[in-house]
Amino acid sequence: MALLESLAMLFYEFFKIGLFAIGGGLATLPFLNELQVRHDWFTPDDITNMLAISESTPGPLGVNMATYVGFKNCGIIGGVVATLGLIAPSIIIIIIIARFLRKFQDNPYVRYAFYGLRPASAGLIAAAALDIGKVVVFSGTVSFASASAFFGALDLKGILFGVLLLVLTNIKKLKKIHPVFFIAFAAVIGIVFRFGGV
Repeated sequence: MALLESLAMLFYEFFKIGLFAIGGGLATLPFLNELQVRHDWFTPDDITNMLAISESTPGPLGVNMATYVGFKNCGIIGGVVATLGLIAPSIIIIIIIARFLRKFQDNPYVRYAFYGLRPASAGLIAAAALDIGKVVVFSGTVSFASASAFFGALDLKGILFGVLLLVLTNIKKLKKIHPVFFIAFAAVIGIVFRFGGV
């Protein structure tokens, strides 16, 4: 019975995320942060790890994260249930829209609704970027009590590595290189930093 309750809760929570996370995988991050506060299914560090793994594996970011959380808490069936919960609203909405879009595509209210959804999506993605940025830029608790406390919390290796990758991915000659090579490069550097004591 406890397993059924856990599965039902996983489906319900990820159904809500799938219903309101307009803008794709990154837009799910603010909802995951809020979910982490309400449930002990994962830690803030897990969110960063889920993001890194999801960005370097095939499939949509949100789906990969839902599968991870479900699997971590209820095994394979939990991964399936959480994933179904996340994608169910999209499937339902797509079916409804497909039936009525041709009829309403020229309706000004439909156009206005899409116009309003664009900034909402951008805002959710920006909030996610700030949350991830805080984890990447700061290695501990951020304190604004003094300049030394603030700068002491900065993760200089992470900042330098992020700037390096930003520069490398914007060099014209390197833009032709497939992104998987940058992902592999980042993974190797991460292993060196973590286990090599660099």
